[in-house]
Amino acid sequence: MKLAKTYGYLKKDLDLIEQSINKVIQADHSVLREASTELLKAGGKRIRPIFVLLSGRFGECDIERLQTVAVTLELIHMATLVHDDVIDDADIRRSQPTIRRLYGNRIAMYTGDYILARALEEITTLNDIAIHRILSKTIVEVCVGEIEQIKDKYNYNQGLRDYLRRIKRKTALLIATSCQLGALAAGVSRKDANRLYQYGYYIGMSYQIIDDILDFTSSPKELGKPVGNDLLQGNITLPVLFAMEDESFNSKVKNLFSQKEEITETDIQPILSHLHSTNAIERSYEMSNLYLEKALHMLDKTPEKKAKSTLKDIAKYIGNRRS
Repeated sequence: MKLAKTYGYLKKDLDLIEQSINKVIQADHSVLREASTELLKAGGKRIRPIFVLLSGRFGECDIERLQTVAVTLELIHMATLVHDDVIDDADIRRSQPTIRRLYGNRIAMYTGDYILARALEEITTLNDIAIHRILSKTIVEVCVGEIEQIKDKYNYNQGLRDYLRRIKRKTALLIATSCQLGALAAGVSRKDANRLYQYGYYIGMSYQIIDDILDFTSSPKELGKPVGNDLLQGNITLPVLFAMEDESFNSKVKNLFSQKEEITETDIQPILSHLHSTNAIERSYEMSNLYLEKALHMLDKTPEKKAKSTLKDIAKYIGNRRS
């Protein structure tokens, strides 16, 4: 099953959103305009706009209101990616040079700030204080998550709770908020909007866990970055946490992290091989599936809509994702 087929009927709306994103990021200043356009050209799955549109179909589907929410959330996501790449000294994203690689760290940081500012300007066209309050709290939590990730770099003394809290803020919250705000913008009841929020949260947790698995199981071509890139950046993800229960593997990670910024792709090859000899990948998929089951359970409580069937299909797709 191809993901795009599950929401093919949204193509017209997604095209409008893409056009709107392109329009919103255009700046009077040539450097900001060029850098923002380069980021947009790099593409993306546009997962957040998809969740906004589908959640909005549980209520009165006002495409203009939904488009505003979708554009805002995607721009916030784009801004965080620019900032992430600066923090991680990343040169490649989605097989394309990053903004920091093309323009340097300073221009990249201000480009991210500019995109965030445009996102906040966009949402002001909606006169709904609840939406603004939810969005503000989400941005705060995302920022806290980024700080926690920086703090935990090269820290091998962390546990499952630390990891889950980090990916909640890093990924799940913005997806959950996409579902919630899409619903609220369409006049869906608070109860169903909260159910859709929970669905988005569980989907986001599963999605990030699988992303972290694929960092060890995909090819550089599929990833658009080196295999084991999280380890190269000093980030402990779920497969590594599980594998570290093996004392020998644990020692290898500690020795690796003692080198910190000097770690190379060659250095992590023995660790990658060792990880694959454990059951860490299988256990990580099991945890992803637990979150997917919770997502589907939450969705069962929502009204019967075509969008509900699509959201179920997306959950199943995520659960079966292997590249």
